[in-house]
Amino acid sequence: MSAWNAMTYEGKDTILGVVRDEAERMFAMAEAPGAWEASTACTEWQVRDIIGHIVDTTEGYFKAFETARAGGTAESHGLAVMHELAGDGGRAFRNVSQAEMMSRIRNDLDKMMGILEPLSEEEWGGLIVPHAYMGPVPAFVYAGGQLMDYGVHSWDIREGIGRAHALSADAADLLVPFMFIIWQSTIRASADLSPFTIGVTVTGRNAGSYRVSISDQGMAYEPGDVGDLPTVLEFDPAALVLTAFGRINGGTAKGDQALAERFLNLFYRI
Repeated sequence: MSAWNAMTYEGKDTILGVVRDEAERMFAMAEAPGAWEASTACTEWQVRDIIGHIVDTTEGYFKAFETARAGGTAESHGLAVMHELAGDGGRAFRNVSQAEMMSRIRNDLDKMMGILEPLSEEEWGGLIVPHAYMGPVPAFVYAGGQLMDYGVHSWDIREGIGRAHALSADAADLLVPFMFIIWQSTIRASADLSPFTIGVTVTGRNAGSYRVSISDQGMAYEPGDVGDLPTVLEFDPAALVLTAFGRINGGTAKGDQALAERFLNLFYRI
């Protein structure tokens, strides 16, 4: 197994190290002079709201692991309402000082790493933890969640600055396997799910080709040859991540353009 696939235990140390790196870069941006109330790519969030969002989210993770360890369960909201609820949670800290929030987010990161780092191989994929929006998920999804927060939201902060920039290869490569789950979980309720299959290819450390099928059961995907399919979407890792999150319209479409657009418009943006 690859050390760059964090859905496997072999990728645990890699993803946790990259989370730390992405977090430190975010902290440096959030503490820069004049940055605290600066705009970001998330139109309703300032930099301070992104920090508040990660604090709110991470502290929710603590409760989720406590529930899992106690053998309990919890209701999930679904990703469709995450934009609204996460937005409210992030902005709820606007009256808290920058110094206090930066201390708190650093402490939360350390505590979260203290939960994830000791996980055994069995726990990494076998400990099922209730997620506030996605329901019961394996513990490794929480490492992916931390990287999404620190990696994608760092992109949001840089986008708000207005300078040309790019998502780091380490973050993007690690997030690739999680993006197919994001797509599965963000299909619009009103989407036309008449059956079709397209191909998706990705470069980078998790390079591969996938057959992605849509039906009234939702979206399914599996590795496989895509040469016989009417449409193939090609992505580099960052383009896949930012497209799945709705930050950009990325990728290259080969074949039936209408089918490619039908697929890409199945999903709501988070």
